[in-house]
This record gives sequence, structure tokens and C-alpha cells, in this order.
Amino acid sequence: EVQLVESGGGLVQAGGSLRLSCAASGFAFGDYAIGWFRQAPRKEREGVSCTLNMGTTYYSDSVKGRFTVSSDNAKNTVYLQMDRLKPDDTAEYYCAVGPVGLCHLIDYADFGPWGQGTQVTVSS
Repeated sequence: EVQLVESGGGLVQAGGSLRLSCAASGFAFGDYAIGWFRQAPRKEREGVSCTLNMGTTYYSDSVKGRFTVSSDNAKNTVYLQMDRLKPDDTAEYYCAVGPVGLCHLIDYADFGPWGQGTQVTVSS
């Protein structure tokens, strides 16, 4: 069974940092893309990043230069380092499994299963 478990969310002031983790199990970690997405209240789910096993990561324009993805293949875990956080980054953050060939689109419609999410709140 595919499982994704996010952790690391919390409350942080604007300009601060958080690191989210996505622990994956139940599938061949290197055969799929891992995407990070977020959803703020009353807004559509938004793509944040997508990472391929060979190390390529795509970022949305809204986070490029501030967020960085890394992975620990031995632990089947992907990390999302979020720096210079803004109030607009406030959202529930999710990771999900997706197809390698569509990773660059970071479109939530292409991804699943999903983790349960972790809340990030950035205060001004």
C-alpha cells in the first residue's frame, strides 16, 4: 500500500524558515516523481515543486529561489526547505506521487495518492 506522511509544519513569522518532510513507502521510490502541493482556504490546490529521482526538481514561480527540495533515498524521504516565508505561503502542504513524464507540469490532477497534509502558517 502506498503511503505518504508529511510532517514539519507549524507557525512561523514572515521571513522565517520551516522544513517539511514527506516519508514515502509502498512503492519503488525512484520510479516516480514526488510532488509538493499546497492549498489555502477557499483556494485551489497549487503545485509547489516536483522532484525526480535523478535529482531534477521543478519549482513553481511563486516559490522559486525560496524553497529547496532535497531527498534521502535511503530513508525514502523528500524534504521541502522553505526559507523567507511569506504570509501568502500559509496553506496545508501535501506531498503526492506522480508520473515522471509529467513532473515538470506540477499539476495536482496528475498526482496521487496523497499524504494527509501538514499545516504551515506564516504570520505577518
